[in-house]
Amino acid sequence: MSTYGTGSRSGRRTFEYGRTYVVRPRGRHQATIVWLHGLGDNGSSWSQLLETLPLPNIKWICSTAPTRPVAAFGGFPCTAWFDVGELSEDGPDDIEGLDAAAAHVANLLSTEPADIKLGVGGFSMGAAAALYSATCFASGTYNSGNPYPINLSAIVGLSGWLPCSRSLKSKIEGSQEAAGRAASLPLLLCHGKGDDVVNYRNGLNSAEVLSSTGFRDLAFRTYNGLGHYTVPEEMDDVCRWLTSKLGLDRSCS
Repeated sequence: MSTYGTGSRSGRRTFEYGRTYVVRPRGRHQATIVWLHGLGDNGSSWSQLLETLPLPNIKWICSTAPTRPVAAFGGFPCTAWFDVGELSEDGPDDIEGLDAAAAHVANLLSTEPADIKLGVGGFSMGAAAALYSATCFASGTYNSGNPYPINLSAIVGLSGWLPCSRSLKSKIEGSQEAAGRAASLPLLLCHGKGDDVVNYRNGLNSAEVLSSTGFRDLAFRTYNGLGHYTVPEEMDDVCRWLTSKLGLDRSCS
């Protein structure tokens, strides 16, 4: 269990993270991806799925979010990367929780070898946290203003949404360096048209905001009839996309 304090002057919240599950590469280690689960889940369920993928050159780090009160559940505590009132880009953003989640991910990636490509992926709320990490990387800082320390090479978001979408444009367009990082970062967003938890429209809106803000290497895949879960077709697309974007030894069809 690791802790992360936000260090804000107004008061220090400390988040205690649950168990981390690691899927080690079966082949030559070429990339490490932190994968973030959805609301109320844990790292174990995704580690079991990810180790079945034909991606032997990826090390997966599946962390477990802190248990905290969640506004969407009337304050009932469950595992959550940040507090949320509704699972969409329209609700208020828990900036402190989002910064803490992004810093936790960066910390997990900070000890990887220098020649290894690094990425972040996730499902639902985990996808939202992954996309927030993408915006921190592009802008070069967390929302707190502290520098973002990791060089990301790939972002995957399944059935998710983009937090802090309203302020993204000003963060990226104010800096040539930020615009360059945004343009060069590959993102894959996947969403089911039958999703009744995170509405398909939220996923589409998030993709459009990212594209219009300068994230040019973005793929948005849709799946007819898919609800708030994943299917083999979607994971096959993730596999092929990661193999291509990260330049992995090919073992996907």
